[in-house]
Amino acid sequence: MANELEKENAAIAAMEFVEDGMTIGLGTGSTAKFFVDLLAEEIADGLVVRCIETSEQTRRQAESLGVPLIPFEQVDRIHLTVDGADEVDQAGNLIKGGGAALLREKIIANASDHMVVIADPSKQVERLGQFPLPVEVTPFGYTITARKVYDVLVASGIERPRVELRTQPDGKLVVTDGSNYILDCHCQRIPDAEALAARLSNVPGVVEHGLFIGIARTIIIGNENGATVFEF
Repeated sequence: MANELEKENAAIAAMEFVEDGMTIGLGTGSTAKFFVDLLAEEIADGLVVRCIETSEQTRRQAESLGVPLIPFEQVDRIHLTVDGADEVDQAGNLIKGGGAALLREKIIANASDHMVVIADPSKQVERLGQFPLPVEVTPFGYTITARKVYDVLVASGIERPRVELRTQPDGKLVVTDGSNYILDCHCQRIPDAEALAARLSNVPGVVEHGLFIGIARTIIIGNENGATVFEF
């Protein structure tokens, strides 16, 4: 499928930023998976790097491929993080969290010298919001937190928002690696992503939200013939 080729080509382009001796943050999701696969091939050929994973899913993949992982507590510097995104706007801001790993992803991305985002063209948008915005919340008081999040969305100029607790196909609640819940906020269009990010961060019970504002330095959009690189 063209979509898979586009993802793979974005991951191939991201490998140009990898250097021997780096500590690298490994993202989560279908596009980031291609990068981990490619990185494992280079490690098998002699590349020396250390890595830190953003999710248990990525940890399992990396371990199965022989990618060396180190505990976050032993990291004094993360040179590079390569991760995917659910939406990317024209300013390089992101919505992430479709894979329920947004908390660890943001911690690692924010601690990195350089965050590279890899995506296929379907993730590019003029304005964020069509993809439901994930908000990670503590289980304690989550119903109250959900109401407060709804109020924040309305106050931020979002018309008729909808806030839903994320569940699995079998109806069970999605529980993150940090043992929290995910609220999916259906916004359609976010008028001011930076202002909304600040407001959400001030809601008690919100652990983290999926708005990544000003964190990504490089956006790579794969296509069938290669990739386009945007620097911010």
